Order: sequence, then structure tokens, then C-alpha cells
Amino acid sequence: MHEIDARDRADESVLDRTIGKAPRDSPDTRRSRGPVLFGLGVLLLLAEGLAFGVSRSYSQQRVVMATAEQIRDFIPSVRVATVQASDATVLVTLPATTSAFSIANMYARASGYIDKRYADIGDRVKEGQLLAEIIAPELDHQIAQAEATLVQLRAAVEQAQANRNLAQVTWDRDKGLVEKGWVTPQQGDIDRFTLHAREAALSVAQANVVAQQAQLKVLYQQKAYQRVVAPFDGVVTQRNVDVGDLVHADTTTGTFMFTIMQSNVIRAQVYVPQDSAFGLGPGVDAVVRVPEIPDRTFPGMVARIADALQPGTRTLLTEVDIPNPDGVLTAGIYCTIELHIPRKAPSLLVPADAIIFNRDGLQVAVIEDGTAHIRKVSVTRDLGTQVEIADGVKHGDQVIVNPPVTLIEGSKVRPRAAPAAART
Repeated sequence: MHEIDARDRADESVLDRTIGKAPRDSPDTRRSRGPVLFGLGVLLLLAEGLAFGVSRSYSQQRVVMATAEQIRDFIPSVRVATVQASDATVLVTLPATTSAFSIANMYARASGYIDKRYADIGDRVKEGQLLAEIIAPELDHQIAQAEATLVQLRAAVEQAQANRNLAQVTWDRDKGLVEKGWVTPQQGDIDRFTLHAREAALSVAQANVVAQQAQLKVLYQQKAYQRVVAPFDGVVTQRNVDVGDLVHADTTTGTFMFTIMQSNVIRAQVYVPQDSAFGLGPGVDAVVRVPEIPDRTFPGMVARIADALQPGTRTLLTEVDIPNPDGVLTAGIYCTIELHIPRKAPSLLVPADAIIFNRDGLQVAVIEDGTAHIRKVSVTRDLGTQVEIADGVKHGDQVIVNPPVTLIEGSKVRPRAAPAAART
């Protein structure tokens, strides 16, 4: 066996020398084989890497295909909410300012001096309560003179009545004598026309009495104006006179004395927009709130409306009367008024998150038998978390809340009810 190995090695040595190569086990031989082996290793690594890449690409392609198939067959779960009918009344909150129900600016109707003053700013007064007294001595003299003149005129009436009675008696006596011819006709005419003259004189005397009585009433009324009284229950908001002041009774230069505001009822004017004005009328309930009185509300009622919208603002002037028995409210307060207006046109409520806004306008997605249908809607009022819709849906429809951007007409969906907080 060893001999055979020796012969083989000797043959290989002879062959190497024949082709001009160094012996196999020599250092030169090993150096020449190193690059070949390195190249073979690199090729092997490249082959393994290519095989790995092909295998991984195939695996990724299968994953993508599986994902695409899953997406194609996937039915998304969406939150839905039920379309509800709006309330029978519309709640509209608008800013307003309170004002007095009635204000009386009181001027002097009698000329004279302020003798006494009984009211001041801030005093609450009752109807007929005495506020001030004016003294005018010359008016008293005028009244005394007018009363004396009236006495004279009444005496003149009595005298005229007596003359008329005498003329009547004379004519009654002479009338028969004239008919019998015992008295001349001329005397009869004198007696007859004398009676007519006495009757006319009596009528004049009576008319003078009536005229003097009317004049005396004027003086008495001026005397009554010396007592300045409150025209209604209210609060004195202005006082411009004091004791000793001279006041004048004149239609153009009369002295301004007091301002009284009726406080048991407060009035507020509010301008209601056109979209809420239809259905508004006297008797509609209102609630007034004042920011500085947060723990209390003041109920009121629409008392009158303008019946015509203002062209510039398209608003309806509305007056609300607010009972104020305890006087908490005063004129000039900023407040908000909540009007409970009966709804004229029916509308539906949907969550604001269900509205889709794109180039096609405002839309909602309605679910029918697991399929989404896109419908155009018209929004009439934005209530924050909800919107009022006039058309496009009906009561009881299921609309998708926060619809995905990939949702299209006919998409299959699986509905799930929205949380209670989202439905309210």
C-alpha cells in the first residue's frame, strides 16, 4: 500500500515537471491556488445571497397579495347615529338691553316756587303720591276774583229771569185784551217783543255763568297742578328742582322737575334674525338671564312685534315684557333672552361629525342593509355638536359618524352604535 502511494506521488512529480509547474505541496503552488479558492467562495456567497433575495421577495409578494386580498374582503366597522326629529320649539338666544316699561318726564304745569319737596332720586313712589308742592299767591287771587265774578253773573241770571217772568205775565194779560179790542195792537206787539228780549237776555246771562264756571275750572286745575303727584308706581330716577326754585308752566319752556320709571315691569327689545322670526308672535315664552345674576332666571313673554323685518339687517324688532315685582332688574342692563319659538317647518337632527364636506357640497352617509349611500343634505342651523337638516334624510335613518375618507357610494360597512355621549 505504501509502495503504491509512493509511485503515485512520483508520477505526479514527473507530470508537474513536464508542464512546467512547481510541485503540488510547494509554497508557490499554494499561493497560486489562493485566489481561485477566494473567487469560488465569493461566487458561492453571491449565489446564496441571490437565492435568499429571491426567496424573500417571493415571501413579501405573497404577504402583499394576502394583505390586498384581506383589504379587499375587509368590511370596516363604523359608528352610526340615528336621525332624530327636532323639538317642536326653536330655542334662540340673543343679546338685549333692558329698558323701563314706562317713563314719565314731569314738567311744571303751574308757575310758582317750590314750597315743599317730598321725593328724591332712588325713592320708590306709589301712584298718586305727593312729590312736591308749588305756591303761587297770584293764582289764589285769580281764583277769588273768578269766584266773585261768578256770583255776580248768577245774580244777573236771577235778574234776567225775573224780567223775563214779568214780561211773560204782561204778555199773558194783554194778549186777551188785544183780541177783544180793549188794548191797541201796537201795545200788544210791544209786550210780545219785550218778552222775547227778556228771554234772550236770560239766555245771555246763563251763558255768561257757564263761561265763568269753565274759567274757574281752569283756575282750579292750575291750583291742582301745584301738587305734583306720581302718575304710577315707580322709581324716581331724576330730580331737577329743590325747595325755593322758581318753576314755569309753559308748553315750550316748562321746568323739568322729575323722571319716574315704572319698575314692576321691565321691557327688553331684541332683534330676531329672519330664520327665527317665522313663528314668533305675542305670547311666546322668553327667559331672561343676566351675567351678574347667574343663579337666577327671569321669565317673560313676547308682548309685541314690529310685523315687518328691517331691510338692512333682516331682523324683526321684538319687545319682551318681564315681570319685576321685587325690583331686581333695572333699566339699561345687558342681558340675554332665550326665546321659545314654535317651529313652523319640520327639521331633523344629525351629529355634526356625520357631515361630509367636499367638492360635492354637504353630504351624509346613510347605511341601508350594510351598504353606505351618500346623500346630499341642506343644513339649516348649526347647533354645535348637532346640525339641523331640512332634506336628504328622514327620521330613523342610520348615518355614519366620522366616516372614513375611503368611504364611497356602495361601500360595505358594519354598523355599531355610537357611544351615549356622542348621541346626545
